[in-house]
Amino acid sequence: MWSNGGGDPLEQYDLVSGDLAEPAMDQFIVSTGGRPFGYLQCYDLRAWSNPAFGPQPDGTRAIDQFIGPPDMIGCGHGSGFIRSFVDQLLRQGVPRVITDPDPDNARAIAAYQKAGFARQHIVDTRDGPALLMVRNP
Repeated sequence: MWSNGGGDPLEQYDLVSGDLAEPAMDQFIVSTGGRPFGYLQCYDLRAWSNPAFGPQPDGTRAIDQFIGPPDMIGCGHGSGFIRSFVDQLLRQGVPRVITDPDPDNARAIAAYQKAGFARQHIVDTRDGPALLMVRNP
């Protein structure tokens, strides 16, 4: 989930609120200067069986996130909070972090690359095609 300024707010709300009671999902509101502007979720890949991602090391975490206010997009906030969050996970011993943006979302892909993720290959998920991206320690 990554808003490029055109994401439907109700669709994003439904996606987020559907996971609020999920015990395997760590969820965060992202803010800067006291202003909340984004959402990040992180989960153990084993909690959501998705064979499209192929074999991954035990303990691999997956992340999804979005930025809400359009004026916060394109300012470097996305790659900044993603890098900071993933750096912390890797320091804590997580062996790999993955994400799967829409292959047509160039802005999200660029932010992930700036945050240290490498492109792997296109995978077929239940939500459609996605670009598997990986960050290792």
